Amino acid sequence: MTRVLLTGFEPFGGESINPSWQAVRAVAVDPPQGIDVHAAQLPCVFGDAIDALYDAVRETEPDLVVCVGQAGGRPQLTVERVAVNIDDAVIPDNLGARPVDEPVVPGGPAAYFATLPVKACVAAVRDAGLPAAVSQTAGTFVCNHVFYALMHLAATERPGLRGGFVHVPYAPEQVTDRALPSLPVAAVAEGLRMIVITAAHRTEDVRAVGGATH
Repeated sequence: MTRVLLTGFEPFGGESINPSWQAVRAVAVDPPQGIDVHAAQLPCVFGDAIDALYDAVRETEPDLVVCVGQAGGRPQLTVERVAVNIDDAVIPDNLGARPVDEPVVPGGPAAYFATLPVKACVAAVRDAGLPAAVSQTAGTFVCNHVFYALMHLAATERPGLRGGFVHVPYAPEQVTDRALPSLPVAAVAEGLRMIVITAAHRTEDVRAVGGATH
């Protein structure tokens, strides 16, 4: 049985909820058949988020890790392709830190690719009737911070570990006074289930267009 660790974040940026954690928790409560899913909530804090991630990996010894974060303004689930070794915070984290042009891991490579079958995961979510796309950037806030740290851990200490990152839209209750896209948490959770199933059962990606012009 494949053991999967899903992580989501606590609320940040003045929000009262974070759909990444709500959806991750829902998948852990009702996991895909034949897959052992564990969930962990990460603080939206530089440094502390990596510590919490690494603790969860040690506790669960997963085969696969999918970290999930909120990307307010995006209209679909986006499976991230690459993590970059830079922290450049446009807003403070939940403890007020706002690093600028600092490496996630000093001396680490400039970037890591996800080891999820990114395009196959996107196709699986779309086949389930939900919006999904490949994303070329996880930003430079705590989401990318965690994504890079996960891939660095896999590259340096846990070579058998596969992983990646998924961004999800706002929940509807977060945008009642804003004209921004959203998806119900139940739909996001179903999309994450499709990603987990796909990543658990295949390592080779599909060849399909998933690039961007800008």
